[in-house]
Parts: sequence; C-alpha cells; structure tokens
Amino acid sequence: MNRIRKTLGLMMAFVYCASGGEQTGDAQDRGYDLLRERMVAEQIEARGVTDVSVLEAMRKSPRHLFVPEALQYRAYEDNPLPIGKDQTISQPYIVGLMTALLEPKKSDRILEIGTGSGYQAAVLSSLVDSVFTIEIIESLGAQARRRLAALGYGNVWVRIGDGYRGWPEHVPFDAIIVTAAPSRIPEPLIDQLKLGGRMVIPVGEANQELQVIVKTVDGLRTRSVIPVRFVPMTGEIKK
Repeated sequence: MNRIRKTLGLMMAFVYCASGGEQTGDAQDRGYDLLRERMVAEQIEARGVTDVSVLEAMRKSPRHLFVPEALQYRAYEDNPLPIGKDQTISQPYIVGLMTALLEPKKSDRILEIGTGSGYQAAVLSSLVDSVFTIEIIESLGAQARRRLAALGYGNVWVRIGDGYRGWPEHVPFDAIIVTAAPSRIPEPLIDQLKLGGRMVIPVGEANQELQVIVKTVDGLRTRSVIPVRFVPMTGEIKK
C-alpha cells in the first residue's frame, strides 16, 4: 500500500518538475495517466488482450474516478476494489478481457447487468453505439448514473432494478455482458440477445467460470474461458 502511494507520488513529482511546475491538480491527473498507461501495458496487454480498440478504451477510462476517493491511489492496482454495499469494481485485467471477448462494434447496442460503479459501462461507451446498464442496488445505481453523466458519457443509460429480465424496451441487443455471477444463465437475457449476438457472463456459485455464449440458429454455442470470482447475482435469479 505504501509502495503504491510512493509510486504515485513520485510520478506526480516527476510530471510537476518536467513541466516546470504545473498546478497540483494537473500533476496529479498526469500521474494517474502514467499509472493507467502502465496498467494497460503490464496487466492487460501483456496478459493476452491485444484488441487495439479495447486497449485504447482502457487507456482513456479514468478508473480512479470510479472508486471511492479514499481508494483512488489504488485504482490502477491489479486487483478488484470495494465500492460499497459489499460490491466491487472488477480487476482491470478482467474488465479488459470481458470487453475483448464481447467483440464490440461501433454500431452495437449493449446490455450490461450489474452497473456497479459504472466503470465497465464507461469503457464500453467509446467502443459501441449505446450501453444500457442495470443495477439492482439503488444507491450504487443512482451514484453511477450521476457519475457517468458528470463525466460526459452521453450514450450510457442506467436503470435501477433487477437485471434478470433485462431491458425489454430496447431489444434486441447485439451483445450482453454480466458482471455478477448467476448460478445458471438467465433465460430472459438469452431471449433478448439477437441472433449471432454474444454474451459474456460468469456462471457458478463456489466455482465460477467466465463463459462466452453465442446465439446461433441451432441454439447456444458456449465456451468456457477462465475460472473467476464475482459477487453473486441477486434478485429473481435466486428464486
């Protein structure tokens, strides 16, 4: 922890001196920029995520603004971080991996289940046409909505409610990403996925696997990627 604080401090000091003495806020922003560049290079690209557009989206998305202020100095660690209400912001590598597995296109309409702090939606926003994201915890959803609006993410819409039944008013979706783990794949989400569309979802309870599901004319084509650990999906899925 002290090492991370020291690294951030050294980066800010370097930027301040190199610029001939910027304002503290500018130096701090540049320090976070440098940490984010290193995060993308060492935690994401080096581990096999090579989609250029995804890497650029990760470089542009200020992860430190999507965590509690007291934890901002840890925002670019290779770890998930708590965001309140027993929820977490996912590890940067997992965000990058899931985004790449989604294979987003500029014309896509994306559904996200589990808004959390809004970071995954922010990453997706520059890659697709629109992001519709649902958060079951009211306080987190309201906070994410305010944050995304304040930061200018105009193509992200936040809904507070149970994501099990998706968002029928905006079907079909080109892709669906789920950031909490159900014990089984919610059938309503499959129904809302267009033919040829894909879903990236962690599935399981004690043992979870990140899965990629493609909807075809012959049914679902499923591929397991890696073991993962997500907070459980709550709400109707538990019934």
